[in-house]
Amino acid sequence: MNADSILDALTRSAADPGRLVLLRGATVVTMDPALGNIDGGEVLIRGARIVEVGRDLPAADALVADVTGGVVAPGMVDTHRHAWQAQMRRTIPDVDDLAGYLRSTLLHVAPAYAPDDVYIGTRLAALTALDGGITTMLDFSHNARTPAHSDAAITALADSGIRGVHASMAPHFGDWDGQWPADLARLRSTYVPSDDQLVTLRLAALATGDIARHVAYGPELARIAADLDIGVSLDVMFGQAASQAILSWQSQGLLGEHLESIHSTALSADAWAAMRDHGVTVSLAPTSDAQIGLEDAVPPVDEALAHGIRPGLSVDVEVALASDMFTQMRALLAIQRMRAVNAAYGTRRDPIRITTRDVFDFATLSGARTLRLDDRTGSITPGKQADLIVVDAEAINTMPLHDAVGTLVLGADRSNITSVWVAGQVRKWDGELVGVDVDSLRARVHDSVAAITERLPATEARR
Repeated sequence: MNADSILDALTRSAADPGRLVLLRGATVVTMDPALGNIDGGEVLIRGARIVEVGRDLPAADALVADVTGGVVAPGMVDTHRHAWQAQMRRTIPDVDDLAGYLRSTLLHVAPAYAPDDVYIGTRLAALTALDGGITTMLDFSHNARTPAHSDAAITALADSGIRGVHASMAPHFGDWDGQWPADLARLRSTYVPSDDQLVTLRLAALATGDIARHVAYGPELARIAADLDIGVSLDVMFGQAASQAILSWQSQGLLGEHLESIHSTALSADAWAAMRDHGVTVSLAPTSDAQIGLEDAVPPVDEALAHGIRPGLSVDVEVALASDMFTQMRALLAIQRMRAVNAAYGTRRDPIRITTRDVFDFATLSGARTLRLDDRTGSITPGKQADLIVVDAEAINTMPLHDAVGTLVLGADRSNITSVWVAGQVRKWDGELVGVDVDSLRARVHDSVAAITERLPATEARR
């Protein structure tokens, strides 16, 4: 069967929970420590789940996709992105600090967003993630001005087909309905009655009240999250203020495995020890810290690893940064290895370098663990859901294939991703997103930018 015929068969059988699909002939990078890499490997999928991984698997009644010359790998996990901003991409590419971002995007632009703009931005970010091989994305949705804004963000994640985590937070500045955090109960019952679905829910908050007091984590927000049985994602987790907050939370019994610490830049040794001891997970934002210059501007991968924490990776803000996970992996790899060699230069010490497998783990299995989703995604493991990508290893920029992980981290880009699967459903095929009218999306994106821009003078006048 040719590619079009297979896609047609996949589309027609999409609702069949017993459908068998066999991916055949690729190098399989499982990221499962027990399975490793399998040359000439195969992946058998039944419905949403991976049934078996190996060679010469039984293919009776299966739709067979020959992916010879490719690499099959787990879909990547973006542990923190402000998706609603996507139609304002690269509006501040040379922003120099957090204050510049706050003034430009959160104080000036964010109040001009209507619910439909949130939908368009979030959908654009999610589809871009899928196109680039990211099958799971945490949307730190901190522009929840009304219940309708939150509804739009969650609906956009669901409509895209990504494994999405909606992390809800009130806006920092400007007019809003005051419905948060109480509205989280409605979001839970309406959209996420069960955690066993593609879109799940978390509470989003800031480390301290320095920027916006009403969204700072503390006992009240911890109680709400516990009552709803949802995790908490904490942004602006850097510097002395966040370090002191972490130790305060420890004394109040508010630290735990339900917390995700985003950035974690320039934290104290005591704060790191407290996070380690209480199972807090860590999301690094390599280009955000280094390019924007957050605190000491160094993504703290060494600090995380020294405390036994394998972090996830994140894109953060597309208004100033790249949209893909390949950039995050390469930036972190280069920064860490540069620091390691620089620290040992002129001494007899051996630099302690991370590897390409480390950063691919951060982008997949450790990323899933950061969001507490590693029971269902992050590796190609029988029993997990089939979130995976197929990468062309015979393209001009990837051939010839010598080291599959090295190729994924250092050679490949979004154009090499031939197919993307989420829970056994194909979301990208033969290099194109499935079921997405890109021309229509483009028109809506431009219309949204025009509408936001038109509202800006009135927004400014109210401030």
